[in-house]
Amino acid sequence: MASDLVRALKTKAKSLSLSSRKITYLTEDYAKLTWITTLKLNNNYLSDLPSELQCLEQLTELNLGNNVFEEVPSVLAHLCHLKKLYLYGNKIKHLQPQILEGLPNLVLLNLNHNRIKVIPPEIHRLGSLESMSITDNHLEQIPAELGLIKSLTEVHFTNNKLTRIPQQLYSLSHLRKLYLARNNLTELPEGILSWRNLKTLDVAGNHLSVFPVGFQFLTLEELFCEGNNLVSFKPMESIQEKEILSLKELSARMILRDSTNKFSVLSRALPFYPELQDLLSHWGQCAVCSMPFLTTWLECVQFINLKHMGMKSSEFIPVRVLLCSYNCFNRNDHRYYGLVQM
Repeated sequence: MASDLVRALKTKAKSLSLSSRKITYLTEDYAKLTWITTLKLNNNYLSDLPSELQCLEQLTELNLGNNVFEEVPSVLAHLCHLKKLYLYGNKIKHLQPQILEGLPNLVLLNLNHNRIKVIPPEIHRLGSLESMSITDNHLEQIPAELGLIKSLTEVHFTNNKLTRIPQQLYSLSHLRKLYLARNNLTELPEGILSWRNLKTLDVAGNHLSVFPVGFQFLTLEELFCEGNNLVSFKPMESIQEKEILSLKELSARMILRDSTNKFSVLSRALPFYPELQDLLSHWGQCAVCSMPFLTTWLECVQFINLKHMGMKSSEFIPVRVLLCSYNCFNRNDHRYYGLVQM
């Protein structure tokens, strides 16, 4: 190891690899390599790093994978130019917020194969992050603050203990790949159309029964959904009752229709009634007539052929659809199953 240091000092090489050297500790002498940009210390027996390494101000890539760290080394909080950080295959249980705050330029974070249960809300401090991978951990929830990292394009949460994902994740409009396989998800929240750039979605091995409204309009290239409890592709009977809309619903539907006309009296009056605007902001759209409504009258399941979504598979998947009336249900040209009156 000493010979590697001497060689690096002489050549002033930008990259230094000390992988698989059975290293148990790193001396402060390595802080003299102030010009290096890449340092590989993976596949060793390191449990900590000397504080002197904060002098490596040019470091942009650090690989600490497959060591015995039980927490993220505190010196990392001072490596503000770091762009790629690999900490896979350790024994890390916690992510210290103060370290996350010191890595504003981090683009890639790999924490696979650790023992992490919680991602702190301060994760949003990683404002430049594009790729985040925390597979094979013990995560039970995803913080809503993750949705504030607008630069994220790839997220891996495979093989954890997640039971839900926050709706705020739909704020990640640049997301292209999302891996949620082998968790305990029972549903995906509404609003999935916000993932307009999503190309790969892996939700295999969960407890999903149906995909959310609008799922069929995503431009996916890959969908992995085997190993779920998806609704079966078979007709289900339903009893149709007389439709009696409340005065509130009738009024809401009239206002929603009229509000699209910016010259109407109702449209011009709405800004003066913020509470009413907030109430109407939760409107839905009928899958058959496309008319707006406030309260869903019917919730159904439509089976969508994946080929119609631009994928190679001819498999059918169940997608939730909302209808405004039995009239629309009876006059539509598609076949809906799993009819439920709200």
